[in-house]
Amino acid sequence: MKKFRGKRRYFRNLKEEAHVKNYDLDFSTDSWFDFWHTHIDFCGYGNDSIKIRKQHIQALFNLFHEANKELENWDKPYQLWIELSPEDSSMDALFIHSPNPNENNFPYEQPLNSVDVKRDLPSYVTDVIDVRHYQINSYETMEEEGESYKMFVVKL
Repeated sequence: MKKFRGKRRYFRNLKEEAHVKNYDLDFSTDSWFDFWHTHIDFCGYGNDSIKIRKQHIQALFNLFHEANKELENWDKPYQLWIELSPEDSSMDALFIHSPNPNENNFPYEQPLNSVDVKRDLPSYVTDVIDVRHYQINSYETMEEEGESYKMFVVKL
C-alpha cells in the first residue's frame, strides 16, 4: 500500500468541498434531477483505513443533510438517498432523483431488503451516524464477473 501523503490538507479540503454550494445543482422551478449523484471518495482512499472511511462517510452525510435542506424548499417531488458499499468506498454516493424529461422513472422503486442495523451495518457507519434517524435497507447487485455484492441504502 502506498503511503497517503498530505492527509491533513486532503481532509481539510474534503470538509470544505462537501457542501451543496460547491456542486452545480440547480434548484430553480425549471430544474430536475435524473439520478444525479456524486461519489465523495471517488479514489477509494477509505478502502485503506477505517479512520479515513469514517471521515468520508461523515462528509457524505453532511452533504446529504445540506441537500435535504435545499430540496425541502424546492417545491417539487424528489428522492434523496445515500448508497454505501461495504466492499468499496469509491462506490459510496449521494443520489438525487426527481421527475425529469429524460424518462418516466419517478419515483424510482428498487426492491430493497430490510437490514438488522446492529448485525449487518459495518461499525464504521454506526460510529459516525445515529442510525435511529435513518431508514436503512440493502440490495444485492451483480457485477459482470458474476460476483454479487451488497449495497446499503440510507434515507431520512
